[in-house]
Amino acid sequence: MVHRFLSRLAEVIFDQIPSDQALFRTLDGKGNKVFETSKGMDETNGGGGPVRDTDETIVRRVLEMGRPVLVTDLASEPLFADLELDGNGHPRSLLAYPWTLQGLPAGVAYLARNGAGRPFTRENMEFLTLAMSPVLYLLRGNGSRGPEGGASSPDADKAGSPFMGTALPVRRVRAMIEKVRDTDAPVFISGESGTGKELVARIIHETGRRRAGPFVAVNCAAIPEALIESELFGHARGAFTGAVRDKLGLIEEASGGTFFLDEIGDLPLVLQSKLLRVLEEKKVRRVGETRHRTIDARFVSATNKDLDHEVERGRFRQDLYYRLKIIAIDLPPLRERPEDALLLLNHFLDEFSRSMGKPRPFLSPVALEMLLRYPWPGNVRELQNEVQRCLVMADGAPLILEEYLSLKINPAGETYSRTSHRFSEAKSDFEKRFLREALVRCRYHRTRTAAEVGLTRQGLFKLLKKYGIDPKAAQAGPQPDQ
Repeated sequence: MVHRFLSRLAEVIFDQIPSDQALFRTLDGKGNKVFETSKGMDETNGGGGPVRDTDETIVRRVLEMGRPVLVTDLASEPLFADLELDGNGHPRSLLAYPWTLQGLPAGVAYLARNGAGRPFTRENMEFLTLAMSPVLYLLRGNGSRGPEGGASSPDADKAGSPFMGTALPVRRVRAMIEKVRDTDAPVFISGESGTGKELVARIIHETGRRRAGPFVAVNCAAIPEALIESELFGHARGAFTGAVRDKLGLIEEASGGTFFLDEIGDLPLVLQSKLLRVLEEKKVRRVGETRHRTIDARFVSATNKDLDHEVERGRFRQDLYYRLKIIAIDLPPLRERPEDALLLLNHFLDEFSRSMGKPRPFLSPVALEMLLRYPWPGNVRELQNEVQRCLVMADGAPLILEEYLSLKINPAGETYSRTSHRFSEAKSDFEKRFLREALVRCRYHRTRTAAEVGLTRQGLFKLLKKYGIDPKAAQAGPQPDQ
């Protein structure tokens, strides 16, 4: 059934996008062929035979790249310069759409034209992107590594866990979660803003032996200092003006479950000693009372601050720090696991399309390239917000184009020409994109940008002036510059 569907879809693609060579291939988790159909790919040009060495080399390279590829002239494309394609029977223009499942290559649609003057166009890429959408939906919906629904590997299954990713630092975090989820020892989660600290705390609670109990979270930075003691420990009636009844503290509410202290680095010093006593004695005393109450809560805390530095500056108690950090989990920023960006993009596109009641769109090649090159200083939260914004801007369209991206990712809000094939125009287009992406990576700091790309400051300023790029105008919000 699935093979018949894939065969029919390949026929439609081959018919709608004329080419001299065409290939549709799916792979299993070990890179073995599961399904393949082709046209014009054998040595005698009869179709359906073994793939020619040159085409096979290009296919492998496209799979390694892991993103859609549109090349108008392979002979002048740096990515394929080592293949020495002379145009004599070799592909001249290339259109390819590889896809992955659980972070591993899962298949490719490949089309090539041999003659000059017949390059593939952006319209061809848009059609191929749309045509591939049912394949991706079918294979991901089956949760399989191939059309026959073979079982996925244990590591692959983890890509669908709440803390998603296939990068090594993410696998280490998941392994640590599995080790600590059933213990009562305090857990300390550190990481930049947007890396998923509360998500990890919830996973520890929801997969551990305390999952039947409550999960109570409090943001220490969000509660006024005058109220935080009463919120954490509770108070007795008449303890202060306005205390008209006894109030249960949040720590008591978490009894039998997990108490999560977010932004623990912002907890006032005067309360740090009281929290330390609670951790040591497992008892709380409400404001205005003299008796202690026993609690049974597992403590998880998190911060995006460097608490070692805060301890040195005298802003955080060292004894509390060591008491909280019995088990430490450090979450990696998204820029240190770029291989997970595509997985997260697809996950949030699926999730938000369902919640917004919109058809699931796909990313145009240029938009995808911009998103994958962006350094994501706000980490997963920023990526999540960007996907929501793109879905609103697309307004039900089948493709998310580069003009829908925010100015931080596409600083000039520009679109790219579909018919620019002259070398000088292509060079200018590349230089503009290269400079804008470098400015984004360096937070619009021109001196750092010049150093990163290997230019002098004067050389960078000349190019910015040549292309009319104003970092201050393109910058979305105040950033350091000089």
